[in-house]
Amino acid sequence: MTGAVHERISAVWRLESARIVAAVARRVQDLGVAEELAQDALVAALERWPGEGVPDNPAAWLMTTACNRALDHLRHRQMAQARHEELAHDLDAQEALFVPDFVDALDAARQDEIGDDLLRLVFTACHPVLSPDARVALTLKLLGGLSTDEIARACLAPEPTIAQRIVRAKRQLAEARVPFELPRGAVLGERLASVLEVVYLIFNEGYTATRGEDWMRPALCDEALRLGRMLAELAPELPEVHGLVALMEIQASRTAARTDAEGNPVLLTEQNRARWDHLLIRRGLAALERAQRACRAHGLARGSYQLQGEIAACHARAARAEDTDWPHMAALYAELMRVAPSPVVELNRAVAVCMAEGPQAGLEVLAPLLANPALKRYHWLPAVEGDFLRRLGQKKAAQEALLRAANLASNAREQALLRQKAADLGGEPSADGADLPDNLAP
Repeated sequence: MTGAVHERISAVWRLESARIVAAVARRVQDLGVAEELAQDALVAALERWPGEGVPDNPAAWLMTTACNRALDHLRHRQMAQARHEELAHDLDAQEALFVPDFVDALDAARQDEIGDDLLRLVFTACHPVLSPDARVALTLKLLGGLSTDEIARACLAPEPTIAQRIVRAKRQLAEARVPFELPRGAVLGERLASVLEVVYLIFNEGYTATRGEDWMRPALCDEALRLGRMLAELAPELPEVHGLVALMEIQASRTAARTDAEGNPVLLTEQNRARWDHLLIRRGLAALERAQRACRAHGLARGSYQLQGEIAACHARAARAEDTDWPHMAALYAELMRVAPSPVVELNRAVAVCMAEGPQAGLEVLAPLLANPALKRYHWLPAVEGDFLRRLGQKKAAQEALLRAANLASNAREQALLRQKAADLGGEPSADGADLPDNLAP
């Protein structure tokens, strides 16, 4: 019985922890304190529910308990700082809200306030003052509801490292006096880029693991999708949010087809497209339409994530690999290079150009990248070079490039794939599609 109650508590906490932390953080204006108070509510549930039974509305119970803890904290802080008159009005107002069943009585306006709280939490956890690794860990902790152990396993890092990273992140936010607020105006656009970057970093680490034995970690993809969908509901007027959701939905649709029964990578052109999740594809295409409507409504040009979503849609709309509209995809990559130029985007464009115009044309786009120091350790650069050389019949040079790529790869599955491609060069070059995993191009 106790085990079943604990499972129920765990499930509710996973769904509601972000809302609870966000609501408390708005009151206490300190993210670290807010998480501690929310955790106090969780501990209270673990202590009381096995004996008293699970409440009819467990989420409301947790929210009320956490908010009451926040009220107590404010009272103690008021006393310690001797600011009775200054805080009296706020405390009286909050006491009126913290009745035992206040969550059950939330009206539409109150729900909007909770939505704002979640957005504040997203923008705080993803603040640029933190390193990307710290933002990812804090976001998974606060918004994903994952335990430190779960985050450590997801990120393939020791649990003490993740714990220190989270503690340090909360301390940095406090020391920098980062306000728990939703940015406005130009600052919103700047901060949104950081938020979307964190969500996509989480997704990419799940889609193609940086290191380890497994090529994919689907749980991380699921978390990123959940965060992206939540963000799209909270900020429906921001087209880049919908663009990122579209990109992730469509890429995630290939999950079942991306590995064989032994967990080995399956190339995009060799995937059984009947195994793609067509519900996710439809959701992704619908998100693209929402992004387009938002762009038209605000007179905006397509952004980076929207363009990447359009590129992913080119693959999704092709019933067979040979039906892919490579010229259109090459044009989309050229536009993406103007919007968000990077060596990796140019590498993707080289693949699309190769498929649209032939390997020699692709190699001409690739040539400047081979001397780019930013890609010196990026294993997919020699992998692409090897594929182009293979298509041109230069088998020895292609094999050398593929082996260089394998030596640079840190994921065991990718290493095995690239070594196998090098070993297979005795066969004829294929002309149906790029011999690369689908993590290179969306």
